[in-house]
Amino acid sequence: MKQHLQHPIFNIISQAAGKTGMDAYVIGGFVRDLYLNRPSKDIDVVVIGNGIAFAELIASQLKVPLSVFKNFGTAMLRYHDLEIEFVGARKESYRAESRKPIVENGTLEDDQKRRDFTINALAIALHPEQFGQLIDPFGGINDLQNKLIRTPLDPVETFSDDPLRIMRAIRFASQLNFNIDETALAAIKTNTNRIGIVSQERITDELNKIILSAKPSVGFELLFDTGLLKVIFPQMVDLYGVEFIKGKGHKDNFYHTLQVLDHIAETTTDLWLRWAAILHDIAKPATKRFEEGHGWTFHGHEDKGARMVPKIFAQLKLPLNEKMKLVQKLVQLHLRPIVLAQDIITDSAVRRLLFEAGDDIDSLMLLCKADITTKNEYKIKKYRNNFELVQQKLKQVEERDKIRNWQPPVSGLDIMELFGINEGREVGIIKQKIREAILEGEILNSREAAIDYTIKKGQEIGLKVVANRKSD
Repeated sequence: MKQHLQHPIFNIISQAAGKTGMDAYVIGGFVRDLYLNRPSKDIDVVVIGNGIAFAELIASQLKVPLSVFKNFGTAMLRYHDLEIEFVGARKESYRAESRKPIVENGTLEDDQKRRDFTINALAIALHPEQFGQLIDPFGGINDLQNKLIRTPLDPVETFSDDPLRIMRAIRFASQLNFNIDETALAAIKTNTNRIGIVSQERITDELNKIILSAKPSVGFELLFDTGLLKVIFPQMVDLYGVEFIKGKGHKDNFYHTLQVLDHIAETTTDLWLRWAAILHDIAKPATKRFEEGHGWTFHGHEDKGARMVPKIFAQLKLPLNEKMKLVQKLVQLHLRPIVLAQDIITDSAVRRLLFEAGDDIDSLMLLCKADITTKNEYKIKKYRNNFELVQQKLKQVEERDKIRNWQPPVSGLDIMELFGINEGREVGIIKQKIREAILEGEILNSREAAIDYTIKKGQEIGLKVVANRKSD
């Protein structure tokens, strides 16, 4: 292991351990990621003794600031590109109503026992006399080789003590493409309701990490199969299942959503585009209808879905800011490019889409491409070719008409000054007519054309021009 400890910080910690006679170990995720060849900038160091005092010694030697968290018995410093946290070895016990442990000083073995998974309980000695020695009491290396998530101790007790570990097990399985040990999986299923003692913020943080996995469906299928998704995100579970009437069924919208999520994960790491993929069909259960002679319909699911987004974001403690508004917009508009791709593409329809999507048009097109989940090769080719035509048309219309993030060339104030009127219904009518005329291609998107049109429409409703036109 010595070859993996070439960074100067390990030698500095080793020398300090030798001088003080305190044993120190690098432990947890950093060691796991060494074996997986994953880059890691976070180092956890466990000290047999006073971790904060040891950290103060290192910080003094490095001449760097030290952040001390006495309530947690930890201290953290930054050195070069690394973030290093120090803690004294400890053992933990739990009360049924809380995931916050009662902490006591302990041995390295105690500290490794309290770790969530065997792959996170690996430790490497830093004291000069044992420098580079791997301590692996629970077979973590073997589990890494077998791609297995397993707990050091009884999984029922492990997950009951701290139910957040359930989310972490599924998150690691999703991120690393590992399997969860069968005994651990059974223990997760019996402890799903324990997640209620975990804060929503912590649950959502783990959920977002699952969503940011290379293949998020791995995590979501585990959440679903264990029953945990029903507890933390019931609206998504409502998508599951196929109903048949008179031999006609609809697709399973749960698995369709997972396909869309995996597709968009192949093209972007943007968390909010991935959330748009998750929520794009969220209102289908509420809008599902069977129509005689036609089959299943989901009319208006994009509108209802957009209205559901703020409530779901609030429920999951996701940000209620421009991120939520982006997801809401994409859910609202996700059918529009698909409809365009199926019909004759008119300039008017393209202008309207550009106007409503604005700078998010490229994100919308990514979502719509991801929404193609048919297995029919002919249909896939047809849809993709049609989308290419839509994108070409979008580019042409945007370059010519400059509609993206469009502001009307004539304002409400211009209209009031032109006709000598106060703010009121007439101003709104004229502004609406100008917008429609430009989007329909009836007039050019220019101030000169818009003023001419304003005068014409004003006169039609009985207004008289009382000011000089301003065409500049």
